[in-house]
Amino acid sequence: MRRGGAPSGAASAPSRVTALGDRTGVLAGAGAYALWGVFPLFFVLLQPAGPIEVLAHRVVWSLAVCAVVVTLLRGWPVLLRVLRNPAQLALLAVAAVVIAVNWGVYIYAVHIGHVLEASLGYFINPLVTVLFGVLLLGERLRPWQWAAVGTGAVAVVVLTVAHGRLPWIALVLAFSFAVYGLVKNRVGRRGGGVDALSSLSVETMLLFLPAAVTLAVLGASGQATFTGHGAGHGALLAATGLVTAVPLLLFAVAARRVPLTTIGLLQYGAPVLQFVCGLLLGETMPAARWAGFGLVWVALVVLTVDTVRGSRQGRGMSQAAVRPVEPVVE
Repeated sequence: MRRGGAPSGAASAPSRVTALGDRTGVLAGAGAYALWGVFPLFFVLLQPAGPIEVLAHRVVWSLAVCAVVVTLLRGWPVLLRVLRNPAQLALLAVAAVVIAVNWGVYIYAVHIGHVLEASLGYFINPLVTVLFGVLLLGERLRPWQWAAVGTGAVAVVVLTVAHGRLPWIALVLAFSFAVYGLVKNRVGRRGGGVDALSSLSVETMLLFLPAAVTLAVLGASGQATFTGHGAGHGALLAATGLVTAVPLLLFAVAARRVPLTTIGLLQYGAPVLQFVCGLLLGETMPAARWAGFGLVWVALVVLTVDTVRGSRQGRGMSQAAVRPVEPVVE
């Protein structure tokens, strides 16, 4: 935002426009993460459809919504450019597989009543992203960032002991989204960046055939629920496309209007709301589980404060705590 120097009459209108833009961006970002945060309340409405059917419908209807939005925004030239770039297309094929795993595990978690564990996955995702930065990208961490990663590892051990098993849902969600972010960063280096809408469009195109075959098999075997449980149920399954696209478009608005640091801080809103949804859906939180989550939250506070301080001081080490990818999450 420009301050001072110009006559007040000439500068006031542009300043207001700039401020409004910032405010609009923050509201759009908050809205995107809020919608992602309440996804569990939507997915529970899709029962008795099983996770595989829900995932297949989400792919099909997301592609349909993307086609409409791309047409309205006249985005086909950009999309065709991506489709003609073999290197980007290959990377987006990998991203499609990874995000299908992410979506499927998340839907499964909601289906079996493990929303709290799913929220844990998105809480620890920044820690996994930092770890990837060190192991795969050669980034250097400051001492407090190492402390945060170590605290997160202790939290996983505590939760494993509390559950009597690894919190595999949380780990799959965290690692799959970190891999997705890594792949998307590579895409941007192969012929220019790919916006979130184009990325989702290509990924769902690549997943469309397996999804359509899955729905056909479910229908032929009498396991599909799309037409057998009333118009409302079918409409909800079709709405998975809108539910996927709307927060993504809000995020795209935010990404153009606010700093990445702000978006990085807003991203914690989604797992917080997922955590609340898990409690509202009646999931239990024994003392040991509170202890594990508490350690994760401490790690995130340490990581975020240290990273924000580092970015303000201009130090070039890992900024992963506040460096979100273009999300196609949950």
